[in-house]
Amino acid sequence: MRRLFNAPPAQPTSAERIRSILTAADSMTVVTDRGRTEVSRLDGPGVTEHIHLHPAMGRVWEDDTAPDSPDGDGGLVRATLEFTDIAPTPVRDRVRARVLLAGWLLSSAQHTAPEGSRCMEFSHAVLEAAGERVTVGLDELMEADTDPLATCEAGMLTHLIDDHGDIVDLLLRLVKPRAALGVRRALPVAIDRYGITLRLEYAHTHDDARLAFPSPVKDVDQAGARIHTLLDTARHRSPRSWLLSDS
Repeated sequence: MRRLFNAPPAQPTSAERIRSILTAADSMTVVTDRGRTEVSRLDGPGVTEHIHLHPAMGRVWEDDTAPDSPDGDGGLVRATLEFTDIAPTPVRDRVRARVLLAGWLLSSAQHTAPEGSRCMEFSHAVLEAAGERVTVGLDELMEADTDPLATCEAGMLTHLIDDHGDIVDLLLRLVKPRAALGVRRALPVAIDRYGITLRLEYAHTHDDARLAFPSPVKDVDQAGARIHTLLDTARHRSPRSWLLSDS
Protein backbone atom coordinates (compact mmCIF):
# COMPACT_ATOMS: atom_id res chain seq x y z
CA MET A 1 0.00 0.00 0.00
CA ARG A 2 1.14 3.54 -0.75
CA ARG A 3 0.58 6.03 2.04
CA LEU A 4 -0.16 9.72 2.25
CA PHE A 5 1.70 10.54 5.45
CA ASN A 6 4.85 9.15 7.09
CA ALA A 7 2.85 7.07 9.59
CA PRO A 8 0.93 4.11 8.16
CA PRO A 9 -2.72 5.09 7.68
CA ALA A 10 -5.26 3.46 9.96
CA GLN A 11 -7.15 0.61 8.39
CA PRO A 12 -9.54 -2.15 9.46
CA THR A 13 -8.19 -5.11 11.41
CA SER A 14 -8.55 -8.54 9.87
CA ALA A 15 -11.47 -9.31 12.19
CA GLU A 16 -13.19 -6.03 11.30
CA ARG A 17 -12.71 -6.68 7.63
CA ILE A 18 -14.16 -10.18 7.91
CA ARG A 19 -17.20 -8.86 9.79
CA SER A 20 -17.77 -6.23 7.13
CA ILE A 21 -17.43 -8.70 4.26
CA LEU A 22 -19.93 -11.06 5.91
CA THR A 23 -22.37 -8.20 6.53
CA ALA A 24 -22.27 -6.97 2.93
CA ALA A 25 -22.19 -10.40 1.25
CA ASP A 26 -25.09 -11.34 -1.03
CA SER A 27 -24.01 -14.95 -1.49
CA MET A 28 -21.68 -17.66 -0.25
CA THR A 29 -20.57 -21.15 -1.20
CA VAL A 30 -21.03 -24.02 1.26
CA VAL A 31 -18.36 -26.68 0.72
CA THR A 32 -18.70 -30.17 2.23
CA ASP A 33 -17.64 -33.66 1.19
CA ARG A 34 -20.92 -33.79 -0.75
CA GLY A 35 -19.86 -30.93 -2.99
CA ARG A 36 -20.40 -27.20 -3.35
CA THR A 37 -23.72 -25.40 -2.86
CA GLU A 38 -24.30 -21.78 -3.80
CA VAL A 39 -26.37 -19.94 -1.20
CA SER A 40 -27.83 -16.49 -1.90
CA ARG A 41 -29.89 -13.96 0.00
CA LEU A 42 -31.06 -12.50 -3.33
CA ASP A 43 -33.60 -13.78 -5.85
CA GLY A 44 -31.78 -16.11 -8.20
CA PRO A 45 -30.66 -19.70 -8.78
CA GLY A 46 -28.88 -20.02 -5.41
CA VAL A 47 -30.57 -21.53 -2.35
CA THR A 48 -31.72 -18.96 0.22
CA GLU A 49 -30.46 -19.88 3.70
CA HIS A 50 -29.06 -18.32 6.87
CA ILE A 51 -26.32 -19.94 8.95
CA HIS A 52 -25.82 -19.06 12.61
CA LEU A 53 -22.37 -19.48 14.20
CA HIS A 54 -21.85 -21.07 17.60
CA PRO A 55 -18.69 -22.04 19.54
CA ALA A 56 -17.30 -25.47 18.67
CA MET A 57 -18.08 -28.05 21.35
CA GLY A 58 -14.58 -29.35 21.99
CA ARG A 59 -13.91 -30.21 18.37
CA VAL A 60 -10.58 -29.35 16.73
CA TRP A 61 -10.25 -28.49 13.04
CA GLU A 62 -7.43 -30.29 11.25
CA ASP A 63 -6.58 -29.03 7.77
CA ASP A 64 -5.14 -32.36 6.68
CA THR A 65 -8.07 -34.54 7.73
CA ALA A 66 -10.91 -35.61 5.50
CA PRO A 67 -14.32 -33.97 5.98
CA ASP A 68 -16.63 -35.66 8.46
CA SER A 69 -19.25 -37.83 6.79
CA PRO A 70 -22.93 -37.12 7.47
CA ASP A 71 -24.33 -39.42 10.14
CA GLY A 72 -28.08 -39.25 9.65
CA ASP A 73 -30.22 -36.72 11.52
CA GLY A 74 -27.96 -36.97 14.57
CA GLY A 75 -24.69 -36.34 12.72
CA LEU A 76 -22.75 -33.29 11.73
CA VAL A 77 -20.95 -32.29 8.57
CA ARG A 78 -17.55 -30.67 8.41
CA ALA A 79 -17.93 -27.63 6.14
CA THR A 80 -16.33 -24.45 4.87
CA LEU A 81 -18.30 -21.33 4.02
CA GLU A 82 -16.63 -19.29 1.28
CA PHE A 83 -17.23 -15.58 0.65
CA THR A 84 -15.64 -13.50 -2.11
CA ASP A 85 -15.27 -9.73 -1.70
CA ILE A 86 -15.45 -8.14 -5.16
CA ALA A 87 -14.79 -4.47 -5.88
CA PRO A 88 -17.96 -2.73 -7.09
CA THR A 89 -15.95 -0.57 -9.51
CA PRO A 90 -14.47 -1.74 -12.85
CA VAL A 91 -10.86 -1.96 -11.69
CA ARG A 92 -8.27 -4.55 -12.60
CA ASP A 93 -8.28 -7.64 -10.38
CA ARG A 94 -11.68 -7.00 -8.82
CA VAL A 95 -11.36 -9.71 -6.16
CA ARG A 96 -10.29 -7.77 -3.07
CA ALA A 97 -10.40 -10.61 -0.56
CA ARG A 98 -11.76 -14.04 0.25
CA VAL A 99 -13.15 -15.17 3.59
CA LEU A 100 -13.37 -18.81 4.69
CA LEU A 101 -15.40 -19.87 7.74
CA ALA A 102 -14.48 -23.36 8.93
CA GLY A 103 -16.64 -25.51 11.18
CA TRP A 104 -19.32 -28.19 11.44
CA LEU A 105 -22.91 -27.86 10.23
CA LEU A 106 -25.43 -29.25 12.71
CA SER A 107 -28.60 -31.12 11.88
CA SER A 108 -32.01 -29.94 13.04
CA ALA A 109 -31.93 -32.66 15.68
CA GLN A 110 -28.81 -31.15 17.26
CA HIS A 111 -29.79 -27.49 17.41
CA THR A 112 -33.03 -25.57 17.08
CA ALA A 113 -32.92 -22.87 14.40
CA PRO A 114 -35.56 -20.76 12.63
CA GLU A 115 -37.01 -22.14 9.41
CA GLY A 116 -34.63 -21.61 6.51
CA SER A 117 -31.64 -21.48 8.85
CA ARG A 118 -28.90 -23.84 9.97
CA CYS A 119 -26.44 -23.74 12.84
CA MET A 120 -22.70 -24.15 12.54
CA GLU A 121 -20.14 -24.94 15.22
CA PHE A 122 -17.45 -22.41 14.32
CA SER A 123 -13.76 -23.30 14.38
CA HIS A 124 -12.07 -20.25 12.80
CA ALA A 125 -12.15 -17.75 9.96
CA VAL A 126 -9.45 -17.09 7.38
CA LEU A 127 -8.98 -13.81 5.51
CA GLU A 128 -7.09 -14.06 2.23
CA ALA A 129 -6.05 -10.65 0.88
CA ALA A 130 -3.03 -9.13 -0.83
CA GLY A 131 -1.29 -12.50 -0.94
CA GLU A 132 -1.57 -13.06 2.82
CA ARG A 133 -3.69 -15.40 4.98
CA VAL A 134 -4.77 -14.37 8.47
CA THR A 135 -6.65 -16.67 10.86
CA VAL A 136 -9.22 -15.19 13.25
CA GLY A 137 -11.02 -16.95 16.10
CA LEU A 138 -14.64 -16.62 17.14
CA ASP A 139 -14.01 -14.37 20.17
CA GLU A 140 -11.97 -11.91 18.11
CA LEU A 141 -14.55 -11.98 15.34
CA MET A 142 -17.48 -11.33 17.68
CA GLU A 143 -15.68 -8.44 19.41
CA ALA A 144 -14.86 -6.69 16.13
CA ASP A 145 -17.07 -3.87 14.87
CA THR A 146 -18.73 -3.98 11.48
CA ASP A 147 -17.69 -1.00 9.38
CA PRO A 148 -20.56 1.55 9.22
CA LEU A 149 -20.00 1.91 5.46
CA ALA A 150 -20.01 -1.83 4.69
CA THR A 151 -23.52 -2.11 3.28
CA CYS A 152 -23.45 1.18 1.37
CA GLU A 153 -19.85 1.06 0.09
CA ALA A 154 -20.80 -0.22 -3.37
CA GLY A 155 -23.34 2.54 -3.93
CA MET A 156 -20.96 5.22 -2.68
CA LEU A 157 -18.11 4.12 -4.97
CA THR A 158 -20.22 3.71 -8.10
CA HIS A 159 -21.84 7.11 -7.45
CA LEU A 160 -18.38 8.64 -7.11
CA ILE A 161 -17.34 7.28 -10.51
CA ASP A 162 -20.59 7.84 -12.37
CA ASP A 163 -21.38 11.34 -11.13
CA HIS A 164 -18.15 12.80 -9.72
CA GLY A 165 -15.29 11.54 -11.85
CA ASP A 166 -13.45 14.84 -11.40
CA ILE A 167 -13.18 14.12 -7.68
CA VAL A 168 -11.04 11.05 -8.36
CA ASP A 169 -8.61 13.15 -10.43
CA LEU A 170 -8.43 15.64 -7.57
CA LEU A 171 -7.78 12.94 -4.97
CA LEU A 172 -4.91 11.71 -7.14
CA ARG A 173 -3.00 14.83 -6.07
CA LEU A 174 -2.73 13.29 -2.58
CA VAL A 175 -0.81 10.30 -3.90
CA LYS A 176 2.98 10.52 -3.84
CA PRO A 177 4.17 11.69 -7.26
CA ARG A 178 6.50 8.74 -7.71
CA ALA A 179 3.51 6.44 -7.38
CA ALA A 180 1.37 8.58 -9.68
CA LEU A 181 3.92 8.69 -12.51
CA GLY A 182 2.82 6.55 -15.43
CA VAL A 183 -0.71 6.03 -14.09
CA ARG A 184 -3.09 5.36 -16.98
CA ARG A 185 -6.22 5.23 -14.87
CA ALA A 186 -7.14 5.74 -11.21
CA LEU A 187 -10.39 4.47 -9.73
CA PRO A 188 -11.69 4.13 -6.17
CA VAL A 189 -11.54 0.47 -5.17
CA ALA A 190 -12.60 0.65 -1.50
CA ILE A 191 -13.89 2.95 1.20
CA ASP A 192 -14.23 2.24 4.90
CA ARG A 193 -14.44 4.16 8.16
CA TYR A 194 -10.70 4.93 8.06
CA GLY A 195 -10.26 6.18 4.51
CA ILE A 196 -10.61 5.66 0.78
CA THR A 197 -8.37 3.55 -1.45
CA LEU A 198 -7.54 4.35 -5.06
CA ARG A 199 -6.37 1.69 -7.49
CA LEU A 200 -3.61 3.06 -9.70
CA GLU A 201 -3.43 1.22 -13.00
CA TYR A 202 -0.21 1.33 -15.03
CA ALA A 203 0.54 -0.20 -18.43
CA HIS A 204 1.07 -3.71 -17.10
CA THR A 205 0.64 -3.52 -13.33
CA HIS A 206 -1.45 -1.83 -10.66
CA ASP A 207 -1.02 -0.59 -7.10
CA ASP A 208 -3.27 0.73 -4.35
CA ALA A 209 -2.96 4.14 -2.67
CA ARG A 210 -4.74 4.56 0.65
CA LEU A 211 -5.87 8.07 1.63
CA ALA A 212 -6.68 8.24 5.34
CA PHE A 213 -9.52 10.31 6.76
CA PRO A 214 -8.52 12.81 9.48
CA SER A 215 -10.60 10.74 11.92
CA PRO A 216 -12.64 7.53 11.57
CA VAL A 217 -16.24 7.67 10.37
CA LYS A 218 -18.69 6.71 13.12
CA ASP A 219 -21.79 6.58 10.93
CA VAL A 220 -22.54 6.82 7.23
CA ASP A 221 -23.67 10.47 7.48
CA GLN A 222 -20.10 11.51 8.31
CA ALA A 223 -18.54 10.01 5.17
CA GLY A 224 -19.30 12.99 2.94
CA ALA A 225 -17.61 15.43 5.31
CA ARG A 226 -14.49 13.24 5.52
CA ILE A 227 -14.23 13.08 1.74
CA HIS A 228 -14.64 16.85 1.48
CA THR A 229 -11.76 17.28 3.95
CA LEU A 230 -9.52 15.23 1.66
CA LEU A 231 -10.67 17.27 -1.32
CA ASP A 232 -9.90 20.55 0.44
CA THR A 233 -6.38 19.29 1.12
CA ALA A 234 -5.99 18.23 -2.52
CA ARG A 235 -7.17 21.62 -3.82
CA HIS A 236 -4.36 23.33 -1.90
CA ARG A 237 -1.87 21.25 -3.84
CA SER A 238 -1.48 22.84 -7.23
CA PRO A 239 -0.75 20.47 -10.10
CA ARG A 240 2.76 21.98 -10.41
CA SER A 241 3.68 21.57 -6.73
CA TRP A 242 2.15 18.10 -6.81
CA LEU A 243 4.47 17.11 -9.64
CA LEU A 244 7.56 18.53 -7.97
CA SER A 245 6.88 17.28 -4.45
CA ASP A 246 7.45 13.80 -3.03
CA SER A 247 5.23 14.17 0.03
